[in-house]
Amino acid sequence: MTVITDSIEQTVDQVLTRLSGDIVLAIPLGIGKPNHFVNALYRRIKTTPTRRLKIITALSLLKPASNSELEQRFLTPFVERVFGDYPDLDYALDMLAGTLPPNIEVLEFFFKTGDYLGNPTAQQQHICTNYTFVARDMALHGVNLVAQALAMREGPDGMRLSLSGNPDLTGETVERLRALPDHPLLVVGVVNRELPFMPNGAEIDADFFDLLLTDPSAGHALYAPPNMEVSLRDYAIGLHASTLVKDGGTLQIGIGSLGDAIAYGLLLREQHNDEYRRMLGTLGASQDGELGRFASGLYGCSEMFVNGLLKLLDAGIIRREVFDDLTLQRLLNQGRISSTVDATTLAVLHEAGRISSPLTAADVTFLRRHGIVRPEVVWRDGTLMVGERHYSAELDLIAPELLGPRLTGGIALHAGFFLGPRDFYQRLRTLPDEQLHRIGMSRIDFINLLCGPDSLASAQRRDARFMNTTMMVTLLGAAVSDGLDSGQVVSGVGGQFNFVSMGHDLPGARSVLLLRATREQDGILRSNIVWNYGHTTIPRHLRDVVVTEYGVADLRGQTDAEVIKRLLAVADSRFQDELLIAAKLNGKLDKDYHLPDWQRHNLPERLVDGLGPWREAGLLPSFPFGTDFNEDELAMIAALQKLRHASHHPVELLTMMFRGLFEGKTAPPGYLERLGLQEVHGIRQLLLRRLFVGNL
Repeated sequence: MTVITDSIEQTVDQVLTRLSGDIVLAIPLGIGKPNHFVNALYRRIKTTPTRRLKIITALSLLKPASNSELEQRFLTPFVERVFGDYPDLDYALDMLAGTLPPNIEVLEFFFKTGDYLGNPTAQQQHICTNYTFVARDMALHGVNLVAQALAMREGPDGMRLSLSGNPDLTGETVERLRALPDHPLLVVGVVNRELPFMPNGAEIDADFFDLLLTDPSAGHALYAPPNMEVSLRDYAIGLHASTLVKDGGTLQIGIGSLGDAIAYGLLLREQHNDEYRRMLGTLGASQDGELGRFASGLYGCSEMFVNGLLKLLDAGIIRREVFDDLTLQRLLNQGRISSTVDATTLAVLHEAGRISSPLTAADVTFLRRHGIVRPEVVWRDGTLMVGERHYSAELDLIAPELLGPRLTGGIALHAGFFLGPRDFYQRLRTLPDEQLHRIGMSRIDFINLLCGPDSLASAQRRDARFMNTTMMVTLLGAAVSDGLDSGQVVSGVGGQFNFVSMGHDLPGARSVLLLRATREQDGILRSNIVWNYGHTTIPRHLRDVVVTEYGVADLRGQTDAEVIKRLLAVADSRFQDELLIAAKLNGKLDKDYHLPDWQRHNLPERLVDGLGPWREAGLLPSFPFGTDFNEDELAMIAALQKLRHASHHPVELLTMMFRGLFEGKTAPPGYLERLGLQEVHGIRQLLLRRLFVGNL
């Protein structure tokens, strides 16, 4: 029986009473965590040294903060406005500070990028595993408490519950744990009324939970990362990648500016096709790619449901629906039936062996579920009935008025979890039911696995393009996405390996790794295409497509020498010579090979010249999907970013200081007041104010 409680502390009491020994708590990644409940449990055990707690999770999200006093003053009003009453997780704060108590452990399988570099506790307790293995690994650790935040709807039929943006692991984890003989397990659901209610696979019965906490104070604002600025080089990557997406196919993209750049590139392809083609021309992109508008539309199948996918759904680009029946899906793929229902639909289903003649009760249930017959049609004693009227169940005698107009129950977008800015959540809360039911939040063992070439997932994901970001690529095609050669973990493997593998396993599919050609580290410009690296996320035998701002490198099935040549062609030209020398010294490239002259102009200036005019014309905005920053904040951010950059370049910083001292520029008083620089005391504050104002 599910026990409903209306107090956070009483729920913690119940947990501590029912689980008398050590507690091993599993909580979802991202926004599926019931933060207030977790904090209450953590504090209770923190002050009870005789009890032990192990927390297994990922993406323990904290509100933005900065080590710089100036930047923190800027951030504070923004965080209060955007993150509202979102409560930081106490265990994450303690882990970041290195002050976890000895009776509490935190194990994470995916970090927010870069947050725990150099943190011994977090690094030592990281679980390196594929997303699809997490439920298995949680069972190995003996999880006996599962807690999840829930969305709730109340209506005439009573209370309905949804796992909302996190059906990814909970169902599989609980199934595995309940299958263990004599294993104690407590499942706690915590209602958070801020969560969007998601139907389909995310909806769940109340009796799934042992304890259901409905206390309104257990809810809170959702973690809402603001949209990131999309630079011109990100747009270049997104535009190149968009030419790989096949109409009628399947799309997966991730979060961040590169995901936004791909989504916006696809919107340009659909809505401004002439300009889209000209942009690609300025980048020197091949005109042989997929450049046309979307006559059939795309199906979205992504580990993470991000804002860019929602924009594509709203624009009607993501609209190809898939169905949860293998035969039906195959017939749609083959073009033997369409979404429009008629007598031919029944005949083809019968020919394929999916339904009988006369129809059985199971046949009618199947046909009704997919809208092939109307919802009021029922099977009774070998005949079809609508109300009290009888109809023949023989296929060639089916009355036309029993047929539905079109297939129903299709899903245009499947995903395992979601995370996005405030307007993303608000859009989900207000989507009309018809459109909301076309989104299928689902388990990760469905999203990230195929289960064989004859599986339903395989039939749905035709012509798939799985697009993921990577940090570095070696010249032989291995990818570095989650960690450093020191062993330090930047983020985690997540589902990247699964999607790369699917890109090879599925007919017509491709794995596409997105890579910025360079990065600046400690004030030094470095190439992200390297000869070799002491850590690998994706081995080189799974190399496929790599996209940088300078083009597309198709590596599939190529020799090592050809892979090197193709990656050199999309590398930054300032690093091509040293990469070329390394390949020759190691005997992987002929000593007389020379890079063609047309490949030696891969420089940022080329991107500015090619895409700059389109930005000025408003077709490549800095924030294509809006931003939570206001205009004043954007101006301040630009100045603060210049200051941060200069702090790693002494000559640049000195130049700024001299210019700031002698130029008479001023700033709006509100800017200085926000940064605590309206009245300055001492030379340091004076210099900071002058530097800030000088960079506005």
